[in-house]
Amino acid sequence: MNLAVFSSRRFKLPLVLPLLLQLASCAVATAAAPAPITVDALVAEIAASNPELRFYEAEVQSAKAAARGSGALADPDLTVELGRKRVREATGVLAGEGAAWSVSVTQTFEWPGRLALRKAIAGREVELAELGLQRFRAALDARARVLAHGLHAANTKVGAVREVADRFAALKETFLAREPAGIAPQLETRVIEANELTLQRRASDAELELQAALLELNQLRGAAAGTPLMVTAPPLEFGEAPEADVLLAAARENNFEFRMRRAELEQQDFEVRLARHERYPAISVSPFYSTERAGERETMLGVGVSVPLPVGGRTRSAVGLAEARRRQAEAAALVAERELERAVLTAAQTFAVKTAEARRWPPEALRHFREAAELADRHYRLGAVPISTYVELQASYLEAVEALLDTQREALAAGLKLRELAGLDAPIREVAQ
Repeated sequence: MNLAVFSSRRFKLPLVLPLLLQLASCAVATAAAPAPITVDALVAEIAASNPELRFYEAEVQSAKAAARGSGALADPDLTVELGRKRVREATGVLAGEGAAWSVSVTQTFEWPGRLALRKAIAGREVELAELGLQRFRAALDARARVLAHGLHAANTKVGAVREVADRFAALKETFLAREPAGIAPQLETRVIEANELTLQRRASDAELELQAALLELNQLRGAAAGTPLMVTAPPLEFGEAPEADVLLAAARENNFEFRMRRAELEQQDFEVRLARHERYPAISVSPFYSTERAGERETMLGVGVSVPLPVGGRTRSAVGLAEARRRQAEAAALVAERELERAVLTAAQTFAVKTAEARRWPPEALRHFREAAELADRHYRLGAVPISTYVELQASYLEAVEALLDTQREALAAGLKLRELAGLDAPIREVAQ
């Protein structure tokens, strides 16, 4: 802002400075306040910048790189030998002396089908890595949505608690400014003071809940811990979850954890077949060339074949180990299926109970409770409402806010958990305002 304009219009500097300071403070506050972000935008940002997600993506790349080399033959071995040779006659006389050297290349050939088994095992490793990545993405999406709505709910709770606490603080100042006229005003002052202290503690707890959600969200999106964040979350509408049979069938087909256990079982089947196949030894072929010059020149050209002798029982132990691990994989798959059924049914029951509880709240319930609390505050100051009614209405307003927000958050968490377990779209949608 140009001061010359004020001087030309005969404004005095002492009158201008307070206005400038007020405008500057407003500009700083506007710059410090974060721009509101929607839940979907925040989830997309977390999915794009989460540091831990890079680990699972690198795991997939590592498995794919290992799979590319699993079906190839082993690299050949090149052997070079250098030396000198002396030849003596039976009488001990030196007959000749010269250089001797040889070179050979050894290539190991596997039995037919063995490389295919190793390639299949490596393919299951890629599948497991990809399932792990998909599972983490689904869990990250669900956690981010729960935290985003939790941050919005915590902001609402903090605002409501601060609003009621300010009412009690203003009333306390009003009572303290008056001359006490009897025991009733003194007792009412103590009631107001006690409720104000209780509300201050309640506000501190709500602020801690807000900061915890903010800290975890910033960690998920790879931002600094103290980065401010403002989330706009529209009201949620909860539908009916599918029947239990439909959920269980979808979970057996889509659940990442259960699919990983099945992939591990298939991998162990290939491990058993490979261990049995490896009882037949691999064959190493070594073409070689050697020459010696000790009095006369000798040259050799040939092919060597080597086969390991399975006399130590190592191959039989490998088969036993692979079969034991397959039995472990079968047991793990069975346990995973039982745990999946229990988790799906628990999440479905929780979602049904919480959504039924949320539907019992009228759409304008919180607005009505807030208006009642404001009305009680005005009429209590006029003497038309007793202290008990005033305190009860303020407490009911806060309890209603907390109950509704907690119920919606728990229903949302159960619905997203159901989606994560069964792979079906959660029966939750945002209500346009």
